[in-house]
Amino acid sequence: MAALIGRDQPKAVDTVPMEDIAVQAPIPRPRRNIFCVGKNYHDHAREFAHSGFDSSAAKGVVPEAPIVFSKLPESVIPHGVEIRLDPGVTEAVDYEAELAVIIGMAGRNIPAQQAMKHVWGYTIVNDVTARDLQSRHSQWLIGKSQDTFCPMGPVAVTADEVDLADTVIRCRVNGELRQDSNTALMIFDVPATVAAISNGITLLPGDVIATGTPAGVGIGFDPPKFLKAGDRVAVEIGGIGILENPVAGV
Repeated sequence: MAALIGRDQPKAVDTVPMEDIAVQAPIPRPRRNIFCVGKNYHDHAREFAHSGFDSSAAKGVVPEAPIVFSKLPESVIPHGVEIRLDPGVTEAVDYEAELAVIIGMAGRNIPAQQAMKHVWGYTIVNDVTARDLQSRHSQWLIGKSQDTFCPMGPVAVTADEVDLADTVIRCRVNGELRQDSNTALMIFDVPATVAAISNGITLLPGDVIATGTPAGVGIGFDPPKFLKAGDRVAVEIGGIGILENPVAGV
């Protein structure tokens, strides 16, 4: 990151242990819904198509254009806060490790070649999903937007901190490696995604775009490995860190 130029550097102060800090999500309450891209890795598109939970129009095929849905801002929680499971609402809650883009400059109809000029940086999102609600309602907003279903963090980094062509993305549940992939394997890369979403829609500073998850989600196992109270989910992305959240019942 660039140093301060032409100004005095701030004086060093005593450090504060991380355990004494209540870390907030990088954008605790986005100004509007979080944009999300579905089925954006080839391996996950295949596992989702065969899971029995796919209610998208592109069933059984790799999408020809980004599948875009959204999550409500109120679903955001920070690193360390509990993902809450409500058995009266859903019995099939899944995890999804995702790189999230943070928009820094407004734009509409942004060409892919110019898209990175509009990207301020990145964070991590766990796109927690109620699979039964996702299937039942034949759309994804309700199943994706339950309270606490968007862990975000632990920090945000500027765009120069992440190499989109080669960055690991992993998810562990109780220490078990479930997802292990690379951002280079996206079907639609970040510039293509920004261009598609901005087609007729003005993207604003602070908008968040979750770019999709690779294979290894709970529904990809036989039988499925859904989250349960007492689990811990850790999402790791190179250059950003580890977003970890415990899972609890209501």
